[in-house]
Amino acid sequence: MILLGTLALLASGMASVFPLALWSAGAPSGVQSNSPVVISKVEPPPGLEAPGVTWMSVTRPNFGTLRMAVATPSGRGAFTTLVILHGSHGFAREYVQLARAFADRGIQAIAACWFSGSSGGAGSRFVTPIDCPEAPPIAMASSEQARESIDALLKAVRQLATTRADRIALFGHSRGGGAALNYILRQSGVYAAILNSTGYPPAVTTAAAQVQAPILLLHGTADQPADGGSPMTSVEMARAFEAAVRKAGRPIQAHYYEAARHNEIFTNESQRMDEVQRTVRFLQQADSTTETPR
Repeated sequence: MILLGTLALLASGMASVFPLALWSAGAPSGVQSNSPVVISKVEPPPGLEAPGVTWMSVTRPNFGTLRMAVATPSGRGAFTTLVILHGSHGFAREYVQLARAFADRGIQAIAACWFSGSSGGAGSRFVTPIDCPEAPPIAMASSEQARESIDALLKAVRQLATTRADRIALFGHSRGGGAALNYILRQSGVYAAILNSTGYPPAVTTAAAQVQAPILLLHGTADQPADGGSPMTSVEMARAFEAAVRKAGRPIQAHYYEAARHNEIFTNESQRMDEVQRTVRFLQQADSTTETPR
């Protein structure tokens, strides 16, 4: 783990800056980072039964129970795996649909509920929520709770026979992108990170050299608070972060969707499919080279 001192990150959709140092904020009491997780198969929520999708719970003592929908490609073997982290609007059916789209293209994708409830903000109108009341409450992307949630999910995913353990990536939207970014700024072990409509405050740009995994940055040029974003999710902030990562010599790809807003991935089928295809290509290229995919 790399300690970044007084570095602060801003979760997408939030207007306040919060400290990253030591992952100190919002940690449930009694949780140890090396504590085990217990995986169990569970029934899918009503109306979400689908071929190729298995629902599971992930329980960690003194922390809570996370829920995940595992969409596995057809065929046998261990697959490159993508853990999808939802935004401030909470876990939703649209994330399960996204996971299925990746599975159709050969990537095992896991739509995960990493906190319960939602922020109740402007982005809530773009998704259809799925309850996961046993998960920890909503948390800032830089919190210890967020790190524990991702850590528990990664430990669970590595136990699946269909997972290639050295090819696990994170895909985060909005606050989920902030949580993924926080994770790869602090820890290794993640194969790659795809950041969609994520917030990039100046402190993140300053810390660009600390990135520990290749990044695919996907962002709309019209991202704004009225659609669930924040001042930190503006395209100018995203471009500044991209430039800093490149200057630091860290691996990054970026694509900007002209006139697209914060939650366009859920409202524009063409953009959603383009993001899926770009992500799949990015992961495939990363399989064949350790250099930045071009």
